Amino acid sequence: METPAAYSKEDIARILEELEKEGEYGFVLRAKGMVPGADGGWVYFDYVPGESNVRGGKPDVTGKFCVIGSGLKEDKLEKLFEK
Repeated sequence: METPAAYSKEDIARILEELEKEGEYGFVLRAKGMVPGADGGWVYFDYVPGESNVRGGKPDVTGKFCVIGSGLKEDKLEKLFEK
């Protein structure tokens, strides 16, 4: 998905913590993305169950994120990333 919304590193860390809730969003195998940062920079993130990484990165044209898994609850995932 694409998003123009800006997020802080804390926002993204909270979202990635939510993905740990077993069954809440389906079985999430991986998530990754880059979004505009609330501070004017960019926030890059990677997630696999039990491990996440949130860091600054180079600017891109638009924010993007991808969630990979099975039985994903797309409506709940969209709400989770909604700003």
